[in-house]
Amino acid sequence: MAALPQRVRSRSALPLALVAAVIAPLWAAELTPLERSRLTAHVMMTESWLIDEVANLSSGQLSFRPSPSSWTIMEVVEHLVVVGPIYWNDLQTAVRGPRLNRDLSNGDAHILWYGIDRTSRETAIPSERPPGRLRDIKAGLQALRKDHERLLEYAKTTKDDLRRHLVERQACDAYQWALLISTHEQRHILQIREIKTSPKFPRE
Repeated sequence: MAALPQRVRSRSALPLALVAAVIAPLWAAELTPLERSRLTAHVMMTESWLIDEVANLSSGQLSFRPSPSSWTIMEVVEHLVVVGPIYWNDLQTAVRGPRLNRDLSNGDAHILWYGIDRTSRETAIPSERPPGRLRDIKAGLQALRKDHERLLEYAKTTKDDLRRHLVERQACDAYQWALLISTHEQRHILQIREIKTSPKFPRE
């Protein structure tokens, strides 16, 4: 078949370009299977890991304070209970906000390293510090389990365009924030492990 004249080819390509421009955002709206599986795997990992670390500790171990400025394990768990609804609300606020006009996905590795690298310590803001009201570790774990179930179900089923919405407090996209909810917990699980390796940590 003879090649189309240049002018005809340009006119034919224009509608196709418009269709592609309309369809492309729709393709990008949902998480990719890889993004979804990575997020769900991380949430499932942190839940099981946290339970393993604290479920069989005694009251003395839960209330042990390595130093005057350190948190106890019970306070670490209470902090996670406190921030769970806050971080969830931040996520939901972000996906209802204006769309991002840039790609932030190259920051995923930073979010993952945040959960692993505790060489840089942070101080919780006042509204997210443990108030000291948690007395029952089982109650704390039950509250965290509900938060996990909600985030896990969301990660498995959401059609929200997480990559195109910004969480301002972290300057990350909403997908990264959902992942950070889990890596933040991982970070505190490592804190619990550090408390347990203290020379003065009670043996029972």
